[in-house]
Amino acid sequence: MKALVKDAQSLLSAAASLTGNKADELRERGMELLDQALGKASKYQDQAMVKGKELARTADVYVKDNPWRTVAVAAGVGLLLGVILGRK
Repeated sequence: MKALVKDAQSLLSAAASLTGNKADELRERGMELLDQALGKASKYQDQAMVKGKELARTADVYVKDNPWRTVAVAAGVGLLLGVILGRK
């Protein structure tokens, strides 16, 4: 996706110095590349949202099934962070 954006940026900057049909073609191609990048970004965002919701559901089920284990792990992490931060 970074490559698409860089290609679009280079095309648009090259088109800025040109005039006429060639500039219009470069601008159009740059806009197409940006549209592709935005489409891919939207797709990845949707996938991340779905995966995040799945992980949240899994965590919720685990916490409900193991409440005391979850409390113990949270307390241990808090204690560890307190010791580490207390040393500095």
